[in-house]
Amino acid sequence: MIASRIKWAGIAVVAISLACAPLILQQTGNLFWINVIAEIMIWSLLAASVNLLLGYVGLLSFGQALYFGFGMYGVAIGISHFGLGLWPAFFLGVGAASAMAAISGAVAVRLTWHYFAIITVVFSLIFYFVAMSAKSITGGDDGLSFSTPALWEAAGLSLTDRVTQFYFIYIVVFACFALFALLVASPLGMRFAAVRDNENRASLIGINVYLTRWIAFVIAGFFAGVGGALFALFGRYASASYMFYHVSGEAVVWSIVGGAGTLLGPFIGTALLILFREVISGIWENYLIAVGALVILVVMFAPRGIVGIFNDLINRRERKDDRMESDIESLAQAD
Repeated sequence: MIASRIKWAGIAVVAISLACAPLILQQTGNLFWINVIAEIMIWSLLAASVNLLLGYVGLLSFGQALYFGFGMYGVAIGISHFGLGLWPAFFLGVGAASAMAAISGAVAVRLTWHYFAIITVVFSLIFYFVAMSAKSITGGDDGLSFSTPALWEAAGLSLTDRVTQFYFIYIVVFACFALFALLVASPLGMRFAAVRDNENRASLIGINVYLTRWIAFVIAGFFAGVGGALFALFGRYASASYMFYHVSGEAVVWSIVGGAGTLLGPFIGTALLILFREVISGIWENYLIAVGALVILVVMFAPRGIVGIFNDLINRRERKDDRMESDIESLAQAD
């Protein structure tokens, strides 16, 4: 009970801190960091999509950048080619990513272990080269730029305003993580955990393992698609380079460093590595060496990730308190 309260208190602190961040940064004149934090929130959705598959279903995907790219291109093509407004283009991007996840997932989730990881990379590479070759639609190497429509024309809200853009991203990301929390706590989330822990036992108690994995894959594609749609609106740009599998690899690293199988792990891992990169890159031109060293240290000394360390400490303290209460009750009964 105490552990649960501490965890939810930590989530509340993170949410409130993010909500206050642009106001504080505006007052201090550090406007650059508003965009950095907004970008962290966007990338944390891609890491969350990896986390759903890896931490809750036991499937390691190196192809989530594909659905990130579909979300990104859905927005860019919807606005630049079809003349759609912001919200129709946003839903087009998310819908395209979810549909692609449903199609590719129908094949991919039939496999497990390294076979699953390989086929997700293959799908990602196929559509990366398709996007590169379809230059008239995607812009190819040059990418596709566009002007963002108004967020809410009647109220005069536009994403060209840095703070408005931040809060738009914040609300969407917050809603996605809230949905993620409800999902993993639901009966469907319990099915995910059962399949992750032992698929044979899960099938024996009546769980359709294939369908459960496919549903998880589609939901993970949805989260990645939302991240891609937000990223397109954030940068007013879409590029096939964001569909390459190294982007998926970064998301895997963020998820593991933060703590796979935890709610805030993807966000914490993404925030730590991106902030560390931004700070070190201004000091040392070979900053990627430092980033790699940090990842190695975290994996060596905190294999369950940063959030995993805190969860272990909280759970250990709770078990200790329970033992103390049990000992006190035993002594009272003896007296």
